[in-house]
Amino acid sequence: MKKTFNSDGYCDPGLHYMVDLSSRLKEIKSMVDSEKYFTINRARQYGKTTILSALADYLKDYYEVVSLDFQTMSSLAFENEQSFVAAFSEELLDLAEELPDNVEGKISAFADRSAQINSLQALFKVMKTWCKESEKKIVLIIDEVDTAANNQVFIDFLAQFRACYLKRRRIRTFQSVILAGVYDIRSIKGKIHPDEIQKENSPWNIAADFLVDLSFCNKDIVGMLERYEADYHTGMNIGEIAGLLYDYTSGYPYLVSRLCKLMDERIAGTPGFEDKSSVWTKAGCLTAVKMLLEENNPLFDSLVNKLYQFPELNAVISRHLFQGQPIAYDADDPVVRNARMFGFVEVHNSMVQIANRIFETRLYNRFLSNYKDQNSDIYTEASRDKNQFIVNGHLNVRRVLEKFVETFDDLYGDKEENFLEEEGRRYFMLFLKPIINGTGHCYVEAETRNRERLDLIIDYHGEQHICELKIWRGNAYNERGEKQLSGYLDHFGLRKGYMLSFNFNKKKEIGVKKIILGNKILIEAVV
Repeated sequence: MKKTFNSDGYCDPGLHYMVDLSSRLKEIKSMVDSEKYFTINRARQYGKTTILSALADYLKDYYEVVSLDFQTMSSLAFENEQSFVAAFSEELLDLAEELPDNVEGKISAFADRSAQINSLQALFKVMKTWCKESEKKIVLIIDEVDTAANNQVFIDFLAQFRACYLKRRRIRTFQSVILAGVYDIRSIKGKIHPDEIQKENSPWNIAADFLVDLSFCNKDIVGMLERYEADYHTGMNIGEIAGLLYDYTSGYPYLVSRLCKLMDERIAGTPGFEDKSSVWTKAGCLTAVKMLLEENNPLFDSLVNKLYQFPELNAVISRHLFQGQPIAYDADDPVVRNARMFGFVEVHNSMVQIANRIFETRLYNRFLSNYKDQNSDIYTEASRDKNQFIVNGHLNVRRVLEKFVETFDDLYGDKEENFLEEEGRRYFMLFLKPIINGTGHCYVEAETRNRERLDLIIDYHGEQHICELKIWRGNAYNERGEKQLSGYLDHFGLRKGYMLSFNFNKKKEIGVKKIILGNKILIEAVV
C-alpha cells in the first residue's frame, strides 16, 4: 500500500509522507539524557502527538518509555484525588510494558475504584519503587494535559513530580517527565481556595525550556516531496513547490500536510488537472490554497473562536491588517500572549505578526465578510457586471482601479480625512473581494505593512499582481514609493505594477494614469 499525506491525527512513517524528524528527536533525547522535565506547548494540530509518538519509539532502546494521554480519561477522573489515582493506575497497567510484580500488585489495588486507600502520595511512593527496580530508567510522557489543567488534583499531581525532580540526586526517580498540550502548564493557577495562596506558584516551575522547532522549514518540505516524487514520478519542480508551500504556511505542520493532501487526493482528476503531473505545479498549489481557504476545519474554527473569546485581540488584529498598525509584543499582555500560544501570531524583532499567509487571508476574508453587511454599497457596485474586470480569463487590474476610483469618489468623496485614512484600504479590499472571489485571493506582504504602505498581492488564475496601497504624503514620498514598487516587481519577476493612493488634499486630481519607470510600467490611481 502506498503512503498518503495525512492531516487527521498523528502521522505514522509507515503510512504517511512525513518530514524527517530525526534531528528534532535527537535534540529532545539530549534533554531526556540530561534528566530534564519539560512541557511541549504548541498550538492545535502542530504535530505534538506525532513527535511524541516518534519520540517514544526513538527512546525505547535506551529507556523504559510510558506514554499516556489524558484525553482517554473522563472528566470524572479529575473530580478528586481518589478517582484520579484509580484512573491513572488503570492507564499505567494498560501501557507500561514491564512492571515488577510487587509494583503491579499495588497499582492494581489503586485501580480498584471501590478501594478507599487511593492517594497521590501512596501512588508516587509505589512509582518510586518502580523506578528503583526497573532495569531501564523510566521516561513518562503525558499528552493532552490541558484536559486536567484546571483541577486542583492536577496541581497536586504536578507537585509530586516536582518533589521527585528535586530528590533525583538522592533517590532513583523518573529520568524525564514530558507533558504536552496547548496551554503553558507553568502558568496554570487551578481551582484553589483563597487561603491556599502559597499554591499559586506552579509546581511545574522546575520545567526546562523546550526550544525545539516543530515547524517545517523549506528543507523539511523538500525531503517530504522527494519521497513522494520517488513513488509517483510527477516531474514536479520540488524546490518551487516546497517554496510555495512554505510561503503560504510558514511551515505550520497541519497546513503543509493539508495542502499536499488536497493536491494529491482532491485536485488530481479535476478539469485542468487531469493527472498528478499537472497537479504538482504552481497552478495546482494555488488551487489547493484556494480550496483550503474555503473549507471549514477545526483549526480555522479555533482561530475564529479565539477572536470571539478575546474581543480586544479581534480589534487589534483588524487594525493591524487594514491600517498597518504595529503590534508591539508585551510579555505581560494576556491577549497577545494567548494568541501566540494558540499559534495565530508570531513574534519577530519584538513585533507581533500573523503567523502565516493562510491565517492572514482567512482573517481578511472573515473581517471583510462582516464588513460587507455594514458597507454593502461598494461591495454591490463591484458585484455588478464583474465580468468587465476579466478579459480572456485574466484579471484587468487597471479596470478594477478605474472603477474603484469612480465608485469610491461617488460614495465617500465627501467624508472626513480620518474616515478615509482608517477605512480606505479596507474599502478597496472589500471592492476587490467579489471580483476575484471563487477564482483568486489576495494577501499582504508582512514586511510592507505599515500605516503608510501596504503591498497587496493579488493571485488570480495563477497570475500575481502587485498593488501598493498607500497614504499620499506628497510628491517626494510618492516617487520613493514608485521606486520601492519597482524593486518589489523585480523580486516577483514582473514588469507591471499598480499603486493606489488615498490623497486627502482638497485640490487633488483623482484618476488613473500610466508611469514608465525604467523597464517597468506602473499604473497609478489616486482617490
